[in-house]
Amino acid sequence: MSVFTHVEFDHHEQVVFGHDKATGLKAIIAIHNSNLGPALGGCRMWPYLNDEQALRDVLRLSRGMTYKSALANLPLGGGKAVIIGDPHRDKSEALFQAMGDFVDSLGGRYITAADSGTGVTEMRIMAERSRHVAGAGTREALGGGVRDGNPSPSTAYGTFVGMRVAVQHRLGRTDLNGLRVAIQGVGQVGFSLAQYLKDAGAQLWVCDIHDANARRAAEQLGATVVGQNEIYGLDVDVFAPCAMGGIVNPQTLEALRAPIIAGAANNQLADAGLAEQLRRSGILYAPDYAINAGGIIDVWYERSGGSEAALRQHIEGIGETLREVFVRADAEGRTTTSVADRLAEERFGR
Repeated sequence: MSVFTHVEFDHHEQVVFGHDKATGLKAIIAIHNSNLGPALGGCRMWPYLNDEQALRDVLRLSRGMTYKSALANLPLGGGKAVIIGDPHRDKSEALFQAMGDFVDSLGGRYITAADSGTGVTEMRIMAERSRHVAGAGTREALGGGVRDGNPSPSTAYGTFVGMRVAVQHRLGRTDLNGLRVAIQGVGQVGFSLAQYLKDAGAQLWVCDIHDANARRAAEQLGATVVGQNEIYGLDVDVFAPCAMGGIVNPQTLEALRAPIIAGAANNQLADAGLAEQLRRSGILYAPDYAINAGGIIDVWYERSGGSEAALRQHIEGIGETLREVFVRADAEGRTTTSVADRLAEERFGR
């Protein structure tokens, strides 16, 4: 399996494979760029079909973290970790202790955090073996109260802020009352986003691979539950991908009717070239690594000890970043992703 000639290799500084026979740990850590600071990115656990799929994911995700941190004006580089395994069957305390040792072996060049398939519990186990773990503590929550180190509420809030700007730019609306939104995935982030939208008066349609998540959104938020394939063709104002990546592809684009794509999932475009197709079709795409940066901002404030007020203000800056991206893309006749890429690269010094 080649790394340097891999289609997703983007001058990554370091790609490390880790294995622990006793616990069955099989993991990959990728550091994309550390010009602005140590590489920070989540630790994903997923039942990849093969090693190639895991490598592709970690290379793409780590690159995205570099651009995300740069656009969010954070003194951080980009990295990511993936664990090959089923998060519903293969977790053990020993496995995450081994993963903590793996992270620690990089001496702080990579800082890990929760991601799909992992959470605060796993971060706390890893933190027993390494100080290079974020999201294992407790802090005041946005909106009051105390929560654990889970950054999902901040990711959802930043996505909500960004969606408001996208709606204003594309539809000329300053409020979300009556806005029709289709949310793909209502787990931790998607459900919190749905709550913000519901409070703002939006109408919701949702789907999720886990029936319990979809039922919760229906029962608690009055959302309409639809099928996995039906979500793309709904006559709505916004399509919000909040599950796994690669779901905007030639097949789903044929069905898509929403004039705006704005969601929290990473790597939403199956192919970078689809950004031009979206532009020509008049679909406004909020680049995922710009709109979903609330979580990484939250993690940084946890580690730096910033106030909750400063955290909220920083997250709300996502809206201004997206506004600049949208305006420049229109003025220059370019895709929103190419404009966002250029902004990020100016900041991290590519």
